[in-house]
Amino acid sequence: MKRRSIWELIVLALVVAVTLGILAGAYFVVAGVSARPQPSGLETFIARTVRNLAIGWHAGHPPNPVPSTEEAIAEGRAHFADHCASCHANDGSGDTEMGRGLYPRAPDMRLTATQNLEDHELFYIIENGIRLTGMLAWGTGTKAGEEESWRLVRFIRHLPRITAEEMEQMEGLNPKSPEKVRQQIEEEKFLGGGADKPPASTSTHRH
Repeated sequence: MKRRSIWELIVLALVVAVTLGILAGAYFVVAGVSARPQPSGLETFIARTVRNLAIGWHAGHPPNPVPSTEEAIAEGRAHFADHCASCHANDGSGDTEMGRGLYPRAPDMRLTATQNLEDHELFYIIENGIRLTGMLAWGTGTKAGEEESWRLVRFIRHLPRITAEEMEQMEGLNPKSPEKVRQQIEEEKFLGGGADKPPASTSTHRH
């Protein structure tokens, strides 16, 4: 009788798994695979719940080894401007061409959904990314790389209080497209009196 009950549970679990798989497939067929719509509240809730459970299972609870100092925040800010701002924006709002085009959208990291995550959870996301989203895995497997990720965590904690002066500093560290670099060189030549007035950018779409 006991053995039969175990097999019944196994069969039930398989039926539930197959049913959920069919429902998920039907949802994608009906809703489509376009990245343009905003994820529904139910989809967001399920995705965040699964994400948090998975991180809790794999990440452990290591403390942040990087002290919360102005120097650590400044280093994290510079790294964020160079590596993260293309999707997340300098202020962490996610309001960029790349961030708005992702599915799900790049989150506003100043809000509670991000700020309520533990330091080790933010670290895990930076190092390992998140499947089926635009969040890449930035981990290098080195101690130096992990320290950079922990400093990014310190800066992310600082985002709700970021100042206009910090934003201006970050703009100078943001990656520039080849067209932007060329235009900047032409502007410097013009200001130095060595060239005609630089042409305005004609691009309407860039990455």
